[in-house]
Amino acid sequence: MSTEVQILSSMAMRQILAEVALAHERAIGRKVVVTSIGGVDAAKRVRAGEACDVVILAADALLGLADEGFISANTVRAVALSPTAVAVKAGREVPVLSDAAAVEALVRGAAVVGVSTGPSGTAVKALLERWGYPGRVVTAPPGVPVARLITAGEAEVGFQQLSELQGEEGVVIAGNLSTDLMAPTVFAAGVSRTARHAGAMAFIAALMAAGNVMRAHGMSPAAA
Repeated sequence: MSTEVQILSSMAMRQILAEVALAHERAIGRKVVVTSIGGVDAAKRVRAGEACDVVILAADALLGLADEGFISANTVRAVALSPTAVAVKAGREVPVLSDAAAVEALVRGAAVVGVSTGPSGTAVKALLERWGYPGRVVTAPPGVPVARLITAGEAEVGFQQLSELQGEEGVVIAGNLSTDLMAPTVFAAGVSRTARHAGAMAFIAALMAAGNVMRAHGMSPAAA
């Protein structure tokens, strides 16, 4: 068995995992190593057989890996809910997103909208199609914050999970999309079939108990 607990995750939960990993290290006396990359790339690594103990991705992606036999299905747990936020460049007037009509008006006033490669990006694209958005949609590369599209002038409005927009320089978060527009992304954790540490489930339990840490970084626990 490895002396380190290896965690592989998409970027959205990197700040939460950094705090939980540090606290868990102190509790178990072993190193917890977190690797956070784009969710698409993380899934590719899992399929390629990369050794890790716990994998944390959007629930649909993780369940897909479980169906393929890369994640132990009986270990999968929903851990966090992540709302999608709307951001604009710092310095401009911050729009008031009081309802769905206000969000649609903001989008229609933008020539280019930026989205992520993750599940929230897919959902936003579907929303834009439903609205008949006439402008251009730019997708940030995997692992790259949508905020960088905005600060570079490549997009006027950006949509991404709140946890990934918080703290990014050069942008202002106008608000979150209401649940009637888009349900929060569910993140799930599971034990990899390549797991080498017996304490993998203990880390998942510690993550599920870290509600205050999640809320501090724009998410909420998946279970009350």
